[in-house]
Amino acid sequence: MTSRRRFLTILAGAAMLPGLASAAANWRGIALGAEARIILDHPDADRLIASAVAEISRLESLFSLHRDSQLTRLNAAGILTNPAPEMLELLSICTALNARTDGAFDPTIQPLWALYARSFAAGAAPSAARIADIPIGWRHLRYSPAEISFAKPDMALTLNGIAQGFIADKIAALFRAQGVQNVLVNTGEIMALGKAPNGLAWPVNIINGPELPLSNAAIATSAPLGTSFDANGTIGHILDPRTGQPGGKWAQVTVTATSAALADGLSTGFCLMNSAEINAAGQVGVLDVMASASG
Repeated sequence: MTSRRRFLTILAGAAMLPGLASAAANWRGIALGAEARIILDHPDADRLIASAVAEISRLESLFSLHRDSQLTRLNAAGILTNPAPEMLELLSICTALNARTDGAFDPTIQPLWALYARSFAAGAAPSAARIADIPIGWRHLRYSPAEISFAKPDMALTLNGIAQGFIADKIAALFRAQGVQNVLVNTGEIMALGKAPNGLAWPVNIINGPELPLSNAAIATSAPLGTSFDANGTIGHILDPRTGQPGGKWAQVTVTATSAALADGLSTGFCLMNSAEINAAGQVGVLDVMASASG
């Protein structure tokens, strides 16, 4: 199985920046398994970037599916006491997006995703009966400042469809709080503040799409076949929580919005929605939606 996040980093994050000032700091690393990048032209760039990298690591300790985190502890035990404020904030955003997409965006999809991964690794698609047994439904998640819990056994969350965007927002806010007006933050999805060091909007190149100028806005891209479960590359990783089946009305969906979390979550949900549904949902906070028809 190919890496979805590596693919999405290329799709949503291939920032081509001709004419960058040679003094601009250009940090590259990893965030939630994706290639990450921060571009900053500032006299105190080294200190600012070090602070941002430390914050990325702290937020990974909340949302990662692949290391000890608050998320993995919740999934293992079915309950998490004293969740971090950022976890509660992100779950609140997920609640709004779940309602806004009429259930197309639903992080409780994780057990279904795991079922598909196991089944195809064993050589066959999961049966309808096994799919029907998987507990899915955002309404079965309970959260408060005291604890997060599932109302049904064997539930689990994945925040892969929104956490990278959320982290981009948080890192951009960290820079903004320290007086930085111009910075590009790419944690798998992009948040761009101000202008590039050449004085123009940040140019973001999208694979299979145009170059977009981005300033004080975010961008995210999702592609159902960015990862496939099967060897032939026909069963995509974006599963419809409402049907339990692989979804994907579009080959690729790119959303520009006022926040990267919003762009990230909506780009995921929009892959499962038709044009009319996208138009109805993509109002507040959305600057543009580009959906490419599947072949």
